[in-house]
Amino acid sequence: MSGEKRTYAGLLQANNYLRQLSDTTYWLCITRTVQESKLFPMNPYMLLSYLNTFYRLPTQLRAIEAVTPAEELGDRAREVSLKVDTVNAAWGMPAFYLIGREMLMNWGLLSPSDAVDDVVDVLDFSRRFNLAYHRTDGHLTNKEFGDRSQFLPERTLQVFESDLHGVRAGDRLHTAATKLVAQLSQYAFLAHCECRIGLHNSGPYAMGDNRQMIVRDFFELTEGDYPWLDGIATSLPFTNLTIPIVFADTDFHLMDDWASFEASPAYDAANIVAVGMYTSDALSDGYLPVGMENAETLAETMEHYREVLNQATADLWKRIASWSREQMIDAGAIVYSSVAKDFAHLAGVYRQEDWIALDDRVQRFKPLMNDEYGRDDLAEMVGLLGFPHQKANEYTMARHSKLNQNMLTGVPYSVLVDDDFAPTAGSSLTGTSTLEAKTGLWTTSAGRLELDDYNRRARDFTPAVLTGDHRYLDEEWVKRHHDDERAHELYRLAQRGSRRLEGRGAGLRRADLPTLGT
Repeated sequence: MSGEKRTYAGLLQANNYLRQLSDTTYWLCITRTVQESKLFPMNPYMLLSYLNTFYRLPTQLRAIEAVTPAEELGDRAREVSLKVDTVNAAWGMPAFYLIGREMLMNWGLLSPSDAVDDVVDVLDFSRRFNLAYHRTDGHLTNKEFGDRSQFLPERTLQVFESDLHGVRAGDRLHTAATKLVAQLSQYAFLAHCECRIGLHNSGPYAMGDNRQMIVRDFFELTEGDYPWLDGIATSLPFTNLTIPIVFADTDFHLMDDWASFEASPAYDAANIVAVGMYTSDALSDGYLPVGMENAETLAETMEHYREVLNQATADLWKRIASWSREQMIDAGAIVYSSVAKDFAHLAGVYRQEDWIALDDRVQRFKPLMNDEYGRDDLAEMVGLLGFPHQKANEYTMARHSKLNQNMLTGVPYSVLVDDDFAPTAGSSLTGTSTLEAKTGLWTTSAGRLELDDYNRRARDFTPAVLTGDHRYLDEEWVKRHHDDERAHELYRLAQRGSRRLEGRGAGLRRADLPTLGT
């Protein structure tokens, strides 16, 4: 963004989105489970990650947008399960950036007017991505949708419903699925320095007969961007796994912007009636079935993956146990501050040094970050909202607290009439970490690749459902043109590889589908 693009309309839009993020993030922080670790210094690494995001994200996003616009990235992410999801890109990316800004303002190192071009660019990119990503349900965030996350199109959901395998509590596939989900959760949590960024949940989707489906995603399970996963779980053929699960007699009444869910009655594996497994990434043309030929094959595949991940968890524990405190802080800060890195993979412009490093400007603050300071600073900033600059006028009643305080500070409109500010934090990215350098390959649906090859393939690839006119044939159009050959073609693209819907095309109602789970 240049000074010429700095407009009143643009600032109004930016401040509106910022206030939504402020309200939602405060609600998430005071209502969800407190995140802590007996292994990692989480509060210090979280604070450093926010600073790292503030200094680096605007430059990173400009490099990505120079190749692929944010709304196109949102369309890409909507068709598959990627790390650019609700918790990472939709909420985490702008929130982490803005929290870093709050830290610097609290220390007196930044005024609300400073870095205005960076702030507006980040919010504009995030807003356009979110609108495209949530295009199917038409909302900007899960909170705006009443804490629902229903971004998948009908054509994908029809394939899931038709192809999932039915289970009964205690049978082989039911047991394999529940044990694999538990192992995946434990492993992904550890691989991401004991935070939830490697996990994602979406839904619920109505499946009829008092049944609902949620979609559970697990990311970066083997060699990829994180150097500490080199040599870990290398017998896994994929780095991402998606497991759709259908529950009977369970209402998932909350699926928030942290991808946390609540259900009534509570999540109970005994209520699972159908499961499946897929993979997808920046190079996959939709969801690719994994072990879905029949129930026995799926159970066998899940059992094998659980064995691999059980060993991988032990191997990773041994590796992390050898780290110093500073290495743990660096790794955690990198995990948090790189939540937007899969945008770079989608655009084919990923550079390891851009994402897996702590900025030189951030390194200056490390001596502050003992556990006590990290705990108290974070609590004041996102829980108590106790920083003086977070206060609004005394007549204000904030949305959730009813107090005159906000987590995030807006951009003053005075930037339109004066120039007493620095428009950007700069565009030079130099940084280091105490972690060992990456030596392994990148695991993708196209195999294990060198980074240059991965970037080249990503730049040259466009999913078939986003080529030509397909990209703009949304569900409002399909509803009125389901007999149009273009609609049939669009649905057949999603049905490729389906064991039960291959080639069926559009116009199907749920009653026309094969019985769920048979």
